Amino acid sequence: MRARRAGVPLSLTSNRPARRPRWYSHAYNRANFYRVAAGLAWLPRRARLGLARQLGRLAPWWIPLERAAIRNTLACVTGATGSRLEALTVATFADFAMCFSDLVSTNRQPMARLVSQVDTAEGADLMTRLGRGFISPSAHIGNWELAGRLLAGRTARTTHVVVAEEEARELERWVRRDGDGVRFVTRSRPTVSLELVAALRRGEVVAVQADRALGTRGDVLIPFFGKPAPFPLGPFLLAGAVRVPVVPAFCLLGADYRYTVTVAEPFSVPRGGEVEAARAWVAMLEGVVREHPTQWFNFFDIWNPVFA
Repeated sequence: MRARRAGVPLSLTSNRPARRPRWYSHAYNRANFYRVAAGLAWLPRRARLGLARQLGRLAPWWIPLERAAIRNTLACVTGATGSRLEALTVATFADFAMCFSDLVSTNRQPMARLVSQVDTAEGADLMTRLGRGFISPSAHIGNWELAGRLLAGRTARTTHVVVAEEEARELERWVRRDGDGVRFVTRSRPTVSLELVAALRRGEVVAVQADRALGTRGDVLIPFFGKPAPFPLGPFLLAGAVRVPVVPAFCLLGADYRYTVTVAEPFSVPRGGEVEAARAWVAMLEGVVREHPTQWFNFFDIWNPVFA
């Protein structure tokens, strides 16, 4: 196999066939766990999140493979070792449990209730000033699904959230609810590209999670914390083809259990500049992960993902 160069599509540097990633597959991704989490929605939110946090602190001992992946990632991201590294690992699972609890409860509430859980929305005016469609990449950081709903509410335009097909169909009712200007689009649909192009040309928004490789020919290797990792190029190819800006956004949980939404400065993707745009996005992602390492919920080895 020929050596791969950072920032170059994998299809140009390897004869390895495209294969689907397995990073999301684990025994706990089952409807019963979602039902239990949703069943706690009657509790006052602070009490519910406090309980979720305590349960999350126990989770690393139930899922050792994911614990090892988180631990290795945190070691690379923070340089921590020993007890400090263990504390960060446990904190990641605790933060995930709180955001997951909101995913199946708070996120399902009307827009007015969602806005009340947001402390600040830095740079949100950038979105409202854009008079055309745009692509908003985010990542599995904090409450990413809430970020998509807030995008729709802030812009008063339909936001098409591109998602992978659920491994377990019964989970979709818990994590994907159309409405309030949000429409979920499965990327495996044959017409998905045409739908997204049409939406962008109508001035609507396309939201994607751009921190995980898809195991396709569209992946590129880009330096991430000093080592090459595969990232999807698709969002930037789409932005360049339709001539719309890229507007990264993140939604992070604060110590007071309220969210901070951060919207970055829009940037354009010139024809032929898709890889450089992806590199700019990854550099931005690296900065957010460095600042909030326990809120990047990445339970696999991003530098060496396992493909099925």
